[in-house]
Amino acid sequence: MTATTTSGELTEVLGQLMQRAKPGQQQLLMATAERMAAARYRAWADNESGERRIALLACAAREEEVARRIEGLHTDADAVQAQIREQNPDLGTLAGEFFARFPVEEQYRLQAQAERLGAATWRSLAKRAEGGALRDVFLTCAALEEESAVVLESF
Repeated sequence: MTATTTSGELTEVLGQLMQRAKPGQQQLLMATAERMAAARYRAWADNESGERRIALLACAAREEEVARRIEGLHTDADAVQAQIREQNPDLGTLAGEFFARFPVEEQYRLQAQAERLGAATWRSLAKRAEGGALRDVFLTCAALEEESAVVLESF
């Protein structure tokens, strides 16, 4: 499979994932996906050592930070995310099944692309945000995503 094919597949999977959310739930679905990515980073870190392990754990922490910031924007985040997970029981395995088809180095490359797509999404939301505080949250999330992409690309 070529890099272009897998990139297209990744974009398609992420698009299908976003279509699962009702209007107004997309940000919290994305926060849920960020937590799933954090778990994936920790699993990768379990199989690495030294600098690479440390870098992957830092990426996991950034994913959790993005999720916390987005969840903090919604007073009903826990309830909505529980509803999203209930309505999408395969959510936890969707990304895992996608990534499992590839060797770990390819998984890193694909995750870097996902981070860049996430950053672009947060920047797009920042452009439409009403208020500077909300815009700042989205731009911070974009920067965190970019930071992880750079780490993965360095591998």
